[in-house]
Amino acid sequence: MSAIINPLANPKGANKLCELCEKPAYIQCTKCYVTFYCDAEHQRADWVSIHSKVCQLLIPVRTAVPYYTLQADREHHRAQILQRQEQLMLIARTAAQKRLFEGSHRESLPASLLSLRCAMDIYGSSAVHLVPPYLLLAEANIGLGCLSAAEQYLSWADWTVLKTPGCSWMVRHQLHRCLGRLFVAKGNLEEALFHLANDVYYASEEYGLDNIVTCGGYYLMADVFIKQGKMDIVNTLYIQLANTWHSHLCRLFESYTQGSIEPEEYLDEAQQVEADRMLRSMLDAPEGVPERQPEQAAVLTHALALLWLLGGDREKALEFGTKALSSCQLVPDRSLTEPIQRLLQLAQAEDNPSDADES
Repeated sequence: MSAIINPLANPKGANKLCELCEKPAYIQCTKCYVTFYCDAEHQRADWVSIHSKVCQLLIPVRTAVPYYTLQADREHHRAQILQRQEQLMLIARTAAQKRLFEGSHRESLPASLLSLRCAMDIYGSSAVHLVPPYLLLAEANIGLGCLSAAEQYLSWADWTVLKTPGCSWMVRHQLHRCLGRLFVAKGNLEEALFHLANDVYYASEEYGLDNIVTCGGYYLMADVFIKQGKMDIVNTLYIQLANTWHSHLCRLFESYTQGSIEPEEYLDEAQQVEADRMLRSMLDAPEGVPERQPEQAAVLTHALALLWLLGGDREKALEFGTKALSSCQLVPDRSLTEPIQRLLQLAQAEDNPSDADES
């Protein structure tokens, strides 16, 4: 992080509030000049979490609105600002989710706060659109062990859902997933399973039963069953999860090879991290779960190879693709052999473009 600390010209100005804690601010970002902090620690935390990504995007949103004589010009300006706020909200939400999947709960907080602030600016203080950032903040606090703060955010989210007629399945599944995480942290596993079952129900209504979004609920349920020592159920869930992710990534790979869509359009950063964490943890079976059979190992390593090829990391794609081919050779069913070989050839060709040109 570059040195961007600069005392305000008028440190007594009470109208400047810290980006993270809303206390009086005495430090200004010298790159955008529209973001303020109470101390250097909060400035560094914000920079690492989200500000480095949105610094320049904040300038038009937080700069005083110029005077326009024509109504059409005023409406055009408002539309531009709204579009910029929506862009900021999406960037902040994705960054926060990525940090959470990485286990970086503290680093996710500033991005989550910015997502909430943008949602309030766009939709007001009581709209259902505030629920996703509330849940991000709740999950971050669960990870930090601040359960009272997490419960407060979840109570706001729950109340918002309850008073929103026709609230979508998507929002409901997100709420129950976070409630499941809270009760796992509190040690109430039965209550956690209740909410995670609701999570799976609502997610399947929104996305379908065999969908990667629904998989997240099954994965969390598997963690609860591990704590309960029900390893046979865990193994069944892991097989279903592996097959769902593998089928999804195979479909993406086929579209990628046909050149219909660029790989970055398939999975955002948060989804990439989530998939990698989930697939790796299933590959490295927890203690008590039956060791991965060669066919299961082939599916999981092939899925990881596909994930990283689509993510642009040829080295990891080759690493997992090689492991997948080795596992595949240990099972009678060789149906995966050709797709794995094709992946390895593509990864090698794109890793060495000069060789591909010569051929």
